[in-house]
Amino acid sequence: MRWLIASVSPKEIHLLNRTDRPAQMPGEAEVKYLDGDFRVIRPGAFVRCAITGAEIPLEELRYWSVDLQEAYASPEAVLQRHTGDYARKGVDGR
Repeated sequence: MRWLIASVSPKEIHLLNRTDRPAQMPGEAEVKYLDGDFRVIRPGAFVRCAITGAEIPLEELRYWSVDLQEAYASPEAVLQRHTGDYARKGVDGR
């Protein structure tokens, strides 16, 4: 939806509706992962998967670790992180 406010400027001004989203900042975001939610510390369009290195758009971010403060692209990446940790613990004897 566009609005024209002639008293401010002869140019057309775009106002956001409740359903419109502002344009995202390009690049990688810095995120604080919380229980059931996350907070964007530095704006960006994506975060990187800690396992695969894949870019995960913030709108699609579903998997992360609060303890490790890292994001995962898929449930398989989460499993890989946890089985890798368990495998190292078994080998190291910790």
